[in-house]
Amino acid sequence: MHVRLIASCRDKLIPLTLFILPFNGFTISYPFKQIYMKKIFLIASLFFVSFFVKADEGMWLPLLLEQLNIEDMQALGFKLSAEDIYSVNKSSMKDGVVLFGGGCTGVIVSNEGLLMTNHHCGGSSIGALSTVDNNYLRDGFWAKSKAEEKPCPGLSVTFIISMFNVTDSILPYLSDDMDEGTRNGTIRFLATRLENEFKKGTHYDASVKPFYYGNEFYLFLTEKFTDIRLVGAPPSSVGNYGGETDNWVWPRQTGDFSMFRIYAGSDNKPAAYNENNKPFIPRYSFPISLAGVEENDFTMVYGFPGRTQEYLTSYAVDLIINNTNPNRIACRDARLNIWDKFMANNDTITLQYASKKRSLANAYKKWSGEMLGLKINDAVVKKEDYEKLFQQWANTHEGKDYRNLLSELKDVYAEYKPYSDLIDYTSEAFFAPEIINFTNNFQGLISKIRSDTIAMEDIQKEVTRLNNNAEGFYKNYRINIDKEVFEAMMRIYGEKVSADLQSPYFKQQVLKYHHDYHAWTNAIFAKSVFTDKNKLIKLLTGFNTKKGKKLMQDPMYKLCEEVSNYYNEQITAFINPQLNEINVLMRKYMAAQMKMQPKETFYPDANLTLRVAYGNVKGYTAKDAVYYTYQTTDAGIEEKYIPNDEEFGMPEKLIALLKDNNFGRYANKRGELPIGFIANNHTTGGNSGSPVINANGQLIGLNFDRVWEGTMSDIMFDPDRCRNISLDIRYALFIIDKYAGAQNIIDELFLVCGEGEK
Repeated sequence: MHVRLIASCRDKLIPLTLFILPFNGFTISYPFKQIYMKKIFLIASLFFVSFFVKADEGMWLPLLLEQLNIEDMQALGFKLSAEDIYSVNKSSMKDGVVLFGGGCTGVIVSNEGLLMTNHHCGGSSIGALSTVDNNYLRDGFWAKSKAEEKPCPGLSVTFIISMFNVTDSILPYLSDDMDEGTRNGTIRFLATRLENEFKKGTHYDASVKPFYYGNEFYLFLTEKFTDIRLVGAPPSSVGNYGGETDNWVWPRQTGDFSMFRIYAGSDNKPAAYNENNKPFIPRYSFPISLAGVEENDFTMVYGFPGRTQEYLTSYAVDLIINNTNPNRIACRDARLNIWDKFMANNDTITLQYASKKRSLANAYKKWSGEMLGLKINDAVVKKEDYEKLFQQWANTHEGKDYRNLLSELKDVYAEYKPYSDLIDYTSEAFFAPEIINFTNNFQGLISKIRSDTIAMEDIQKEVTRLNNNAEGFYKNYRINIDKEVFEAMMRIYGEKVSADLQSPYFKQQVLKYHHDYHAWTNAIFAKSVFTDKNKLIKLLTGFNTKKGKKLMQDPMYKLCEEVSNYYNEQITAFINPQLNEINVLMRKYMAAQMKMQPKETFYPDANLTLRVAYGNVKGYTAKDAVYYTYQTTDAGIEEKYIPNDEEFGMPEKLIALLKDNNFGRYANKRGELPIGFIANNHTTGGNSGSPVINANGQLIGLNFDRVWEGTMSDIMFDPDRCRNISLDIRYALFIIDKYAGAQNIIDELFLVCGEGEK
């Protein structure tokens, strides 16, 4: 029997009574009605919205679906109600979706707390459990009983219990004449009081978050579990099939999933790890559909998207297209080219730098696709056209308070541009060499040495930590490679950052070597203790104040410290004030847009809070004469398969199963094994692991990526080009069943065919 339980906590009375808050010499009164979680009426803030919704685009707050989206969703094919998705009165889908770790999503798939997420989301926990003899990340892991499940220290999952619009409890106490420091302090003070009041008498936590650039505020009541155990994961050759080559690319054949279980105390509440803990009984778990998807089928993604910037001005988008992304891409391109040169035909270096390269190339590839998409989509021109209409409205009596807003934004972005370059080149050029990053870790030790109040015992603890870090760093460090990176990056930093924004010490070194970055590189690598593991370990052995002073004068350390300190001064003196001014103006701009278009529905930018995105399964045209269909199958795996290859290798057992073509109930209508599919759901980072749900509320896939041509969706969504990539749940089931033979897991799932049980 498939059980869905409604937690007893829903009967919990949380009284919110009148209380008085003294703050900065004035008094704030908060008239709250008593709120019962069993019977609750949520009043949404709908002052600036209508029922016109942009199909496909948007990351919507679940508690507003009834007012804003459900009719549109049903028109696209959804067969359930808004309350089936989000409810505080009964079990709903939101009770089966979790924030996995600190930046992914997971979905509950059994009434014993079993959850699924992406393989890349669970990868760090799987890797931490791996050893030389039991490499679960490389070889996979399948618990054949609950006793075999592996505890994952440090891993947590968080449920959303409920969400509330608390704008009227914060916004009236803010004024336009407040500076940002005072405003933020006031918000934090009021938010803390609200959080404490909402969670009082419960085991829940609460958090208030700003929306629409601080024009609205919502409180999220949450429940966090920390006893999480690994249940199953395919080998990395399956979970990361295609590697960096296929990253951000369609078509994909990645089996990107892993499985964990939530454990709770005897009262079914969160508890620290204990071998006597029991599998958590969830309020909701998703049925899994074997019916699959067809083109134009309704799909919904339910998860925790991380960050989008959909309401930027043309000045900001222009900066991204013509400065920020090109700056960062050029720096990473130079590093990748150097690494590729050394990795070519050298298996040892390839092994040492493979994971580093994947990490570096991920954002590089995303920024490239984003920039291309924004250009093809004429993003700046479209923003400018919109701003012309905005200015026409601002010139009217109704918009007179915003008459100079766009010109102010234009001016501040012009002033900010050189500092934006400084930020880009400091992070992507100056701190790009591995040795600089490693050296930077020693600033904490030097700070302790300089202090008169830090005990030598604390200093020795820091030395021990750094010693341990050194062992890991030098293991996969190639000085000849990093020397070349150092020279290239210092040259880029020296030539691209405005001279008046460079550290005096940096400029002094450049002049000392007559702008000969090659000579400077040879000198600093020859003199620095950080480029020689044995010398550094010797210096750290028996560490004392005298050795600390010697470390301070090391040329690599001195360069790192001087540039870091000067950069931090720039942040304090210039960058933060400019960013604060941009924030103030964008808050006004957001409010003005809502006032100008009272019948338009604005969805809030993503901020790692629970959202719903919906649309349909669709292929897309990537470029002239190139059209991609909506689904990949086992044929694509076999076409790309290269035995023993790092990216396109595959376990021989799985290849044999695929060639056998015996896919049983996991096959599509054409007898193929479906692997992945795409749809026009609006997603971003954080949506990794999100459940992809069909019109009947059944799980059909796990979201794990976007297509390269549509990565600009964080800034501008194009329904013709933006596609999210999802693992077809039938491929995951095939792996669990036929490859892993984990019948115990299959038996625990609630599998349905169409609208009925299979």
